[in-house]
Amino acid sequence: MLYYLFEYIESNFQIAGASLFQYLSFRSAITFITALLISTIFGKKIINFLAKKQIGENIRKLDLPDEELKKGTPTMGGLIIIISTIIPILLFSDFNNSYVIILLVSTFWLGLIGFIDDYIKVFKKNKAGLKGAFKIAGQVILGLYIGFNVYFNPDIKIKLSSDSLVQSEQIDNLRSSGNLKTTIPFFKNNELDYEQIFNIKPDNYNWVFYVLIITFIIVSVSNGANLTDGLDGLAAGSSAIIIFTLAIFSWISGNIIFSEYLNILYIPGIGEIVVFIAALLGGIIGFLWYNTYPAQIFMGDTGSLTLGGIIAVIAILVRKELLLPILCGVFLVESLSVIIQVTYFKYTKRKFGNGVRVFLMTPIHHHFQKLGYNESKIVSRFWIICIMLAIISLITLKIR
Repeated sequence: MLYYLFEYIESNFQIAGASLFQYLSFRSAITFITALLISTIFGKKIINFLAKKQIGENIRKLDLPDEELKKGTPTMGGLIIIISTIIPILLFSDFNNSYVIILLVSTFWLGLIGFIDDYIKVFKKNKAGLKGAFKIAGQVILGLYIGFNVYFNPDIKIKLSSDSLVQSEQIDNLRSSGNLKTTIPFFKNNELDYEQIFNIKPDNYNWVFYVLIITFIIVSVSNGANLTDGLDGLAAGSSAIIIFTLAIFSWISGNIIFSEYLNILYIPGIGEIVVFIAALLGGIIGFLWYNTYPAQIFMGDTGSLTLGGIIAVIAILVRKELLLPILCGVFLVESLSVIIQVTYFKYTKRKFGNGVRVFLMTPIHHHFQKLGYNESKIVSRFWIICIMLAIISLITLKIR
């Protein structure tokens, strides 16, 4: 809203300072600050409201340190992140940009799925929450929405790194519908064309297979973030590091000069995602004010499913989805630890009649708790690993 107001003021009244809202860096900064203030100031009010309504976490008996202290801690804190993200976006973002609309729809949809899951857990006293099939169905619908937009939306265009430099007036002639290209890390000729892999005739059916791939990515990252949300500040802090890294990729991909210099795909309009990410990042950091040990609120599935899903969607839009196993390495390890534990336990039980566990407990952060590590130390070290993986992801821009 304010973006268009100041655009009107600048074009009609020439007031000094009004042009600031046309700069991506300024809007990103003010969006971040606004989201941070909303999440810290109003976050406390939301926590008090949830505590008053006794919307607290039902803790399972897992024989973990301090688990009794966590009982009754307000949950559904993901609402703080979502609200503090959406309000600044409504104020400072450009709604003529298709990427912003896609991310807003994705945030609302994922938040709704997570909210229903938390509602069933808290109010229906059903610890299992929303059935897995319904969660997957919701994520598949999102995958369809993203895939349809990437393939058919005429506003979503890219310039291949092999093309000559494109001037701004030539952007309308860039490839759009039917272009399913992405980036492969560590390869010199780092562009992968999904359509050449599928090679389906007629070509109009290629996007169906593309949807299957990105749906798998959305489901994997979203549920990986959900599994990571087991210690105070772990999922939120890890997500903040990952999202900040994606902001750098988005800014570079949306800048024709830097994308040409780094020999990567130029994606017109993708830079506006940086404003969205700034709001999301502000919301997460403000939430961390209350979520670090000892947590005054948990994000619940409302937050974890949303954060994981949005990370996947941003990576897909920026054509960096194949980099996610590195960038989201912590989420991947958390998920793999559960898969390994369950698979090996079932195998040994079937073969020997007695199930054997690989880890003391999964997800793997609980394994370290069982080993006697302090919760804060585990979280801090996982954050350090996240930072290392983020740096490795960034250097893929040059190492090929």
